[in-house]
Amino acid sequence: MSEFNSSFTALLNDGKNAQHTQLSVNGGIECPLSGFQILNSPLFNKGTAFTQEEREQFKLDGLLPPQINTLDEQLERTYKQLCFLRTSITKNDFMTNLRVTNKTLYFAIIKRYILELVPIIYTPTEGDAIASYSDRFKKTEGVFLDITEPDSVEERLLAFGGSKDIDYIVVSDSEGILGIGDQGVGGIRISISKLALMTICGGIHPGRVLPVCLDVGTNNKKLARDELYLGNRFSRVRGKQYDRFVKNFMDAVKKIYPNAILHFEDFGVANARRILEEYRTEVPCFNDDIQGTGAVVMASLLAALKHTHRSLQECKVLVYGAGSAGLGIADQIVNHMVTHGMSIEEARGQIYLMDIRGLIVESLEETSTEQQHVFAKPDAEWASVNKKSLFEVVSHVKPTCLVGCSTVAGAFNKEVVQEMHKYNKRPIIFPLSNPTRLHEAVPEDLMAWTNNEALVATGSPFPPVNGYRISQNNNCYSFPGIGLGAVLAHASTISDRMISAAVDELAGLSELKEGDSTPGLLPGLEVINNTSARIATAVILQAIEEGVARIEEKEDPDHAGKLIQVPRDFDGCMEWVKKQMWQPTYRPLTKVKFEPSIHTYQL
Repeated sequence: MSEFNSSFTALLNDGKNAQHTQLSVNGGIECPLSGFQILNSPLFNKGTAFTQEEREQFKLDGLLPPQINTLDEQLERTYKQLCFLRTSITKNDFMTNLRVTNKTLYFAIIKRYILELVPIIYTPTEGDAIASYSDRFKKTEGVFLDITEPDSVEERLLAFGGSKDIDYIVVSDSEGILGIGDQGVGGIRISISKLALMTICGGIHPGRVLPVCLDVGTNNKKLARDELYLGNRFSRVRGKQYDRFVKNFMDAVKKIYPNAILHFEDFGVANARRILEEYRTEVPCFNDDIQGTGAVVMASLLAALKHTHRSLQECKVLVYGAGSAGLGIADQIVNHMVTHGMSIEEARGQIYLMDIRGLIVESLEETSTEQQHVFAKPDAEWASVNKKSLFEVVSHVKPTCLVGCSTVAGAFNKEVVQEMHKYNKRPIIFPLSNPTRLHEAVPEDLMAWTNNEALVATGSPFPPVNGYRISQNNNCYSFPGIGLGAVLAHASTISDRMISAAVDELAGLSELKEGDSTPGLLPGLEVINNTSARIATAVILQAIEEGVARIEEKEDPDHAGKLIQVPRDFDGCMEWVKKQMWQPTYRPLTKVKFEPSIHTYQL
C-alpha cells in the first residue's frame, strides 16, 4: 500500500507521479487487493463509491449494487441510519462497526458531526463500551501482548506491521481506564479510541497507527468471573515480572519502530510515572494522562488568568485528587512556571495537593509517593486546620484555581465553591473526573453559586449555561497536536519545553474577549484540525530549536538527493504541517501486485 510509504513514488492512473509526504499522498493509491478482499479491507473499501473503472479493475462487478454513490451521499445514508438509534452505546456499536468496515467513511462522518460524535466514540460513552468489551466483541483490532508469553512480544508486533508501517503507537495496561479503573483486556479500546482522535484531530493516517494492550491480568473480579471475558483471568501481575514484560515491549518498539512515537495511556498510579521517567530518554514517548491532561489544563488556566488580568506567578492551585492525572497537572503547571522564570521551589510552593488522606503534608511522607511528597506542605502551617476538609483547605489556601481529579461526585459543593468565591472574584474551577457521573460539580451549579463569575472547564462535554460556553478540558486539545508535531519532526524525545510550547500555543487560541467570558476558555471542537496544526507547528519549531528533531536528516521524497527542509517561520511551518495531515476523502485506486518491500501489511 504505497500510500503509506514516503520512500516510494506511486504511479497515478494517468501515469504521472504522485507526490508523497510523511503521512499521505496527493493523487492515487496502489492497491494489491481485489474482489471480497478489498471490500473487507477497512483502509481500501469505498463501498458503493467505487467508480465503474475501479469496479472493473478490482473485479467488483456483481459484488456491489449498480448505483455509484459519492462520499456525501454515503454520509447522508450513514447519518440517517445513526439517527434511528436511540442510546449512546448502540451508536457507539454502530460507529465501531463502521470503523472496521470503511475507515474513510468513519472519519468523514465524525469530522462532519464532530460535536455530536466525539462523545459517542470517546468519553463518556467509550467507557461503557470498554467495560462491556468482551460482551460486545465482534471483530478484533490492535495487538494483544500476553504477560504469560513475554518472549513473543516482537513476533506479535511484527504480525501487525514493520518499521515502514507505523508512525504512532498507543499502549495501555488497562489499570486506570477513564475513571472506571481496571478493565483488563478491554483496555485495547482506549488505545483504539485515542488513535481515532489522533486521526480526527491530528491528521495522523489511520493506516499508520498501532493500538496495543498489555494483558497482565486483572484485579476486576467481575470481569475475571465472567465466562465471556476474553483476557487473562489471574490477578494483575506486578513487580519484576511486570517490569521485564514492559522492558521486552519497549525493546521491541525501539527495534521494530525506531521512528514511531509511543503514547502511554491509562496505566495505574504505581506504574505510569516511573515507566515514563525510565524510558522517555530512550524512546520518543509521553504519557497522556500525565502530560496531555496537564497540558490542556495548563492552557485553560493560562487563558483564564490572561482574561482576568492575573499572572501565573501569583496563581495558587489546589488539586483535589493526587493520582496520575492530578500529579500530571501539578507537574505541568510547575514545568510551565519554571519555563517562564520561576524556580522549581517557588513553583511547587504554589501547588496544593489533596487525596483521600487530606492535604498532603510533610508528615505523610511514608504513605506518599516521591512525586506527591515534593508538594508536601509543612505541618506547622496547618496545625489548626482540618486537613481532610476540602472546605477548610479552600478557606486556608484561598486558591485561584480548583482542579478536580478525584472521581468524588459532588465534592465541589455549594459551601466549598462559595467559600472560594469569597476570596476570589473570578474563581477558576475545573471538575475533570470522568465519566460524567463522577464529576466533582456540574457547570450549571458552579455558575449559579458564583453569579456566573466562575471560569469553568470540565472533563466531559456539557451544554452552555446562561449563554456561557463550557469548554471541555479534553486531552484531544493537546495530545493530537503534540503527537503530530513529534511524528513530523521525527523527534528523538518529547521534552518539557516542547509540551510548554504546545501549552502556550493552545492558550493563545482562546476566544475569550475583554469583558466577555461567554466564548469559553478553549477553541471549539469544530476547529480542532486547525488547533492541532498550530500546536504541532509550535512543537516542531521547539524540537528544532532544542536539536531533537531528526526530520532534516531525511531525504525529501519529492526531490531526489536533497534533504527535507522545514520552514522556520511559524506560518510557513504550519502550511508544511497541514499538507501532511490525512483527510478522509476517497482517492483513485490503481491495481498492482503486492510487493513486500513497498506495501504495508495493513491491508
